Amino acid sequence: MDATANQGSEKMTPAAPSGLAPDETEVLRAAPCVPIARHRLHLIAETAVRLPAYAGSTWRGALGHALKRTVCVTGGRHCPDCLLYRSCVYPYVFETPPPERAEKLRKYPAAPHPFVIEPWPDCRDLAPGETFGVDLVLIGRGQGQLAYFIEALRRAGQGGIGKGAARGEGRYALAYVEQETAAGWQTIYTAGGRLESQPSHTPNIPPLPAGPVCVELSTPLRLKVAEDLVTPERLRFRDFFSALLRRLSLLSYFHTDTPLDTDFRALVQAAETVPLSDADLRWHDWMRYSARQDALLQMGGLVGTFTLPGAVLAPFWPYLWLGQWTHAGKGAVMGLGRYRLIV
Repeated sequence: MDATANQGSEKMTPAAPSGLAPDETEVLRAAPCVPIARHRLHLIAETAVRLPAYAGSTWRGALGHALKRTVCVTGGRHCPDCLLYRSCVYPYVFETPPPERAEKLRKYPAAPHPFVIEPWPDCRDLAPGETFGVDLVLIGRGQGQLAYFIEALRRAGQGGIGKGAARGEGRYALAYVEQETAAGWQTIYTAGGRLESQPSHTPNIPPLPAGPVCVELSTPLRLKVAEDLVTPERLRFRDFFSALLRRLSLLSYFHTDTPLDTDFRALVQAAETVPLSDADLRWHDWMRYSARQDALLQMGGLVGTFTLPGAVLAPFWPYLWLGQWTHAGKGAVMGLGRYRLIV
């Protein structure tokens, strides 16, 4: 069920963010270095394929199971007890335990995973022979595991995905893989051929636009503030930006050689002064089944649009731009919290 709530769109002339000394502002303008590569995997249905309305969780489960079957050499069921836990591809990608000497998240069982799944829209009921696919964003050292992802996806197709997989439906074949480059999409792998992937890189940050910037939330953005879910009428730029900044910081810390070095407190305080306008947001309910917890989990969030004043976005612009690849909020690895900037 979608409950629509429109926020007020009072026009106002924003002031520059306060609380930033000139030297701090220069530091905050520095773009974070987070190498990213987006891939497009093209598939051909061999039987009927039936996917849910939002298939991010389905793809994550299928890839995880297939990858573990592909790389596990011990047959153990509980990865943390395995001798290879700290060196195996599967735990790094799908469980992502913080390194033993990590200074962050030491009390947490997992760090953010180095990938994001972006299901193609309008790919639900497919007949044999129809083409469909899924996009895969790999972050930092995650790009080094691309071949494992491709093989896991291929094997997942042999076993079937979605409704009816237990009855022999849901099977597909991998046709080819493309990688997003500055010049467009480039084919890097064709079934049976050789993988020729391009190095990942931090996306180029374009100049800050002089006019307003529209943020379009295309998949549910699920945020919590003080343990309370952020609803359409309660969203503030500070909530959105602080969740994005934390995600980018942790991804750079655990998956790159260039941890984000900035004044986090000053940035978040400055974000308090940035107004949202022309907000057209609604709550979109979505549930997913967790095999690990054997339960249905609520994963609803915000979809829609809101506008930000470009005149005051300079300290935040590099992070906002990169977030179009990393997503923001809970469930980002399954494709939730995806947005694009419209200028």
